[in-house]
Amino acid sequence: MGVRPDAIHAERIFRAVASGEAARSPVVASWRRSAALHALDPTLQNPPRRLASGEIAQARQRLELLLSVAQTSLDRLFLAVGGVGCSVMLADREGVVLERRGAAGDDRTFEDWGLWTGGVWSEGLEGTNGIGTCLVEGRALTIHRDQHFLSRNAALSCTTAPIYNESGELAAALDVSSCRADLTEGFVQLIATAVSDAAQRIEAETFRLAFPKARILLAPAGERPGAALLAIDQDDLVVGATRAARLALGLTPAALLRPPPVADVIAGAQSPRDTLSSAERAVLLRALSRAGGNVSGAARSLGISRATLHRRLNEFDLRRSA
Repeated sequence: MGVRPDAIHAERIFRAVASGEAARSPVVASWRRSAALHALDPTLQNPPRRLASGEIAQARQRLELLLSVAQTSLDRLFLAVGGVGCSVMLADREGVVLERRGAAGDDRTFEDWGLWTGGVWSEGLEGTNGIGTCLVEGRALTIHRDQHFLSRNAALSCTTAPIYNESGELAAALDVSSCRADLTEGFVQLIATAVSDAAQRIEAETFRLAFPKARILLAPAGERPGAALLAIDQDDLVVGATRAARLALGLTPAALLRPPPVADVIAGAQSPRDTLSSAERAVLLRALSRAGGNVSGAARSLGISRATLHRRLNEFDLRRSA
């Protein structure tokens, strides 16, 4: 009688963990957490845990805004990958699947695998897997087939990206999973790009809706430039920042408790010192711009006479602008 495949899988995992590869390989580091921290057995065959409908409803309520925003992006992502046997899922920070898209012909297969609404895919319960490991490490990743800790998940390929909320905290994970044996490395890379783009759109739109009265400014740099956003109030103070913007600009939660001027955040120590005259100059320029350069129109919008505006323009040497 030959050695069982799950035993071979377990032996490979324990050999890698014992060899010290965890210091060099993120996957092996996750295997070590699964075995040592969560005391999981790679040969475990119990199906994934699945929450009751009441528990799912409570979890959805906690993530209501993000789930509302995500609907369109989930639909688009499924249109891109659903035709090749992939399932699209959005899970909360506990690894609970709250939204799912899948082809009707594949539903039975994915439900049997536990890739279904209410399924719990935390690393603590399922070991190394796309959703759970993404939530632990806070980064986009792919767990391909036998990189999974549990042997019963070794036929899956899971590509996942994190979604951060308006406070820069990890809120959810967006996942595309497939159990097709013919999934090529090139197509996995395309899926990874699509998942990251969709997660970024959800994150950005959630941020905009969280600050409905603020101007949204794209930060000048960031690890994910499209999601490096700042929320600016009417006084040009930074009242919010996405995680990418916080990382790019060195913004800590403490720094945002007392909103800093946007000029200080973006220009840092090189930003000019604020003065009343510079503030008045900016007001005059904005009024002229809105009036299309018409001095009379600008004076009316400011509630002053045309003569007074001309005098102030001369003082600031803004006659050419006028």
